[in-house]
Amino acid sequence: MRKILVTGGAGFVAGSLASRLVDDPDNFVVIIDNLLTGKRSRLPSSNSDNWKFIKGDVNNFKDISSIMISYSFDYVFHYAAVVGVERTLEQPVMVLQDIDGIKNILHLAKNTGVKRVLYASSSEVYGESVSFPQDEHNTPLNSRLPYAVVKNVGEAFCKSYQQEYGLDCTVFRFFNTYGPMQSSDFVVSRFIRKALRNEDILIYGDGLQSRTFCYIDDNIDTTLACLYENKYVNDVLNIGSSIETSVLDLAQQIIAVTGSKSIVRHVPALDEGDMKRRMPDNSRMLELLQRPLIPLEEGLRRVVKAKELQLGITS
Repeated sequence: MRKILVTGGAGFVAGSLASRLVDDPDNFVVIIDNLLTGKRSRLPSSNSDNWKFIKGDVNNFKDISSIMISYSFDYVFHYAAVVGVERTLEQPVMVLQDIDGIKNILHLAKNTGVKRVLYASSSEVYGESVSFPQDEHNTPLNSRLPYAVVKNVGEAFCKSYQQEYGLDCTVFRFFNTYGPMQSSDFVVSRFIRKALRNEDILIYGDGLQSRTFCYIDDNIDTTLACLYENKYVNDVLNIGSSIETSVLDLAQQIIAVTGSKSIVRHVPALDEGDMKRRMPDNSRMLELLQRPLIPLEEGLRRVVKAKELQLGITS
């Protein structure tokens, strides 16, 4: 049986990952989360005995060391982090403390026989890029904000531990991922919530800043393939769609999908943290998946349907 640790496992992406891992009876999954932004509702719904949740903070060595020493994991998905644009801008010191968690995980992984650490980095490490599509190995990294700097430091730690200690790592650079369990801190879920309530949808600046939007199933299928097929060991992998959509167009699509009476209202642009473009080279992701990604309109319809069920809205 594979023993797997998922940090931040009550979060959106990590919680979705943990649920899929638990679906495989050959896995025993331990989930740790301090519940700062995580929710117990995102934990696996399975009543099986092949998973366990522990409330704890990976940035606290005592918390995480007792868990990793007790279980001797085969694999660690390190996803715990302070997330959300406004939160990370308003609390930069808290963001920087996540470096402690990265160091704790890698130090303990090295000393407890972990076979591979799979680390959640971010497209933010590319900063305000001048090269598109953003390629894992050739696009310069231009981290400036604390969140992006921490993710870049995490990547450097992974590479260093592999070089010096032989600890295998895989780095995932996540681009915008969305799905039914995502919190309202993020653009897709926030716009959908507003649209379902027929409230104004606020857009920073002109709304022409572009993003690519990856449905959660595509993200999880990719990361699981990396684990089960032993792919991209000691490598970096972009995970995201390569189809650019402006924030304004996203709002208009959501209004159309929901049949909302919401109107778009523009507010002053953010001083920082709102990059103009995001577009990955996802060719290696597609090669791994061996299927096309779920189109944005289909993904939005799935999220809207789930949100309507949660709110008791009948079409």
